[in-house]
Amino acid sequence: MNDEKIIAMFWARDADAITAANQKYGGYCLSVANNILRCQEDAEECVNDALLSAWNAIPPQRPANLQMFLAKITRNLSFDRFKARTAQKRGGGEIDLVLDELAECLAGEADVASEYEYRELGRCIRRFVDSLPARDSRVFLRRYFFNDPVAEISARFGLTENHVMVLLSRTRKKLRLYLQKEGLIDE
Repeated sequence: MNDEKIIAMFWARDADAITAANQKYGGYCLSVANNILRCQEDAEECVNDALLSAWNAIPPQRPANLQMFLAKITRNLSFDRFKARTAQKRGGGEIDLVLDELAECLAGEADVASEYEYRELGRCIRRFVDSLPARDSRVFLRRYFFNDPVAEISARFGLTENHVMVLLSRTRKKLRLYLQKEGLIDE
């Protein structure tokens, strides 16, 4: 079933829309959640919550890309669950590594003080990622949006892990320079 039909089912408040969305994108969303949470049960709950959130969001929203719409909801819910799960204890894992890697691009916690600045930062990062060569963009997104481990990215793109790490390091440096040029972080 195509995305337009599934979205039309959501708009018509047809409960089968949830089933159709789950059949088409449930596995993909589960992969996104698993990359963040590394716990099958929590990931499954996030996917179910994401489908419910989509039900509540459509209408009034009409996503242009249903797969990315569901992935973004799943990702946000997974991060929330991860934060809640690690609030009392700090564990290792891919999220801590990803956040540590990106920390060098952002000047500090207090820099993004307002909602407007946060949104502008997001728009600026999207423009930066869109300006990258296709492979670099996909590698960056796999690491920092989907939280894929370097080993998975390496296998997916046929690169060595060292090459992926160097590529990501160079891209983070470019991002930092880009954000400085845009005036969103201090030098």
